[in-house]
Amino acid sequence: MKQKIFIKTFGCQMNEYDSNRIYDSVKKIGYEKTENYDDANCYLLNTCHIRDKAKEKVYHEIGRVKKIFRSKKKPLVIIAGCVAQAENQEMLKREPYIDLVIGPQAYHKINDIILNHTYKKKAEETEFDAISKFEYFNKIKNNSGKISSFLTIQEGCDKFCHFCVVPYTRGPEYSRPFKQILDEAKYLADSGTQEIILLGQNVNAYNNEKYRLSDLILEIEKYSDIKRIRYTTSHPKDMSHDLVEVYKHSKKLMPLVHLPVQSGSNKILDLMNRKHTINEYYKIYDQLKEINSNIQFSSDFIIGYPGEEEEDFNSTIKLIQKIKFINSYSFIFSPRPGTVAADLKLNDKKISMERLEKIQSQLYDNQMHMNKSLEDKTINVLVENLTDDKTQVFGRSEYMTSVIFNGKKEDIGKIVAVKINKSNRSTLFGERDFSSNQKVA
Repeated sequence: MKQKIFIKTFGCQMNEYDSNRIYDSVKKIGYEKTENYDDANCYLLNTCHIRDKAKEKVYHEIGRVKKIFRSKKKPLVIIAGCVAQAENQEMLKREPYIDLVIGPQAYHKINDIILNHTYKKKAEETEFDAISKFEYFNKIKNNSGKISSFLTIQEGCDKFCHFCVVPYTRGPEYSRPFKQILDEAKYLADSGTQEIILLGQNVNAYNNEKYRLSDLILEIEKYSDIKRIRYTTSHPKDMSHDLVEVYKHSKKLMPLVHLPVQSGSNKILDLMNRKHTINEYYKIYDQLKEINSNIQFSSDFIIGYPGEEEEDFNSTIKLIQKIKFINSYSFIFSPRPGTVAADLKLNDKKISMERLEKIQSQLYDNQMHMNKSLEDKTINVLVENLTDDKTQVFGRSEYMTSVIFNGKKEDIGKIVAVKINKSNRSTLFGERDFSSNQKVA
């Protein structure tokens, strides 16, 4: 009888990619995936350490598992991901129910760790070994099976922003070998993937021998089965000339640029150690808009960073009004243990909350305005699946916006023309337009 593994994933797209690859690995030692907690012989929680209360989420989840398995055999409990990397020994001491802790650069060891585990001995594996990890997974097929698939090309970070734990949880920047990535992309394409999203903590810092992110995009574009290419998350400092120029030549690179800025104030950017200025950010924006006026931007914002004053906040508002980001993430600063900013004096929480509300209101207005502008227009939608009630289909626009319309199961995996009838902040609603092949960008 096969063992069953339940994997719950928090956080970024890279964690989603990692969870899929972990499953690809443990299949080789007899595990199959289950969507039900109570079926599991193994419970794995893939964690994220970027936002506040990440640790407490882990313990809350473990509490749920304890209740479910109170009257049945305990599953093997594994904590993976960035919280595991940052809090390894502390977690094993605090919660005896946890059996194994494994960091994100040690997933190539997971099969051996599971096979060698005994319930009498806790284990943790948190060494940084990205090269061995990717060499191992290169030998195991990526069975994503999805229309839109993630593909990690780069991990780690050398930027050391003062608020960020990534250099400590993912290690230094590492770029996978060029051919290794192309082989995985080819396999995904042959397996039905129509869209590839290239991933990295600093994806545009990709640099393997003579190859850059722009080279990867242009090579993957040659695969006829791949219809769309995206990448995330990028850093303004690594928005190189060749990457900007690729927007002139690529026919499959989508016109949405996710480029985290964090603040509109040069003073705050300096305090954050972001290594870019607002003028440099505007320059990237202007260059891309000159290439294609239909290109839109999304971003990340940290509000209430220590030292932020009204003038700094107003600079962020000004930036948002100028760029008109169509989809962004915004949070109040929360200190992460081990970072430079961890011990800084926090801003007044009430003021930070008020500022966040203003920022989010402006960002939501931009989002609504963009979606409203598409009503009564026909756009191209890549269809991913049926809706839960099976009555309509779900897809995404070129700008990554969710689209629900009256398609059929046969549309899955195709790019179809959809006339948009109505919208809200996050979703477009429409119907098939059989008379048009109009494109958004």
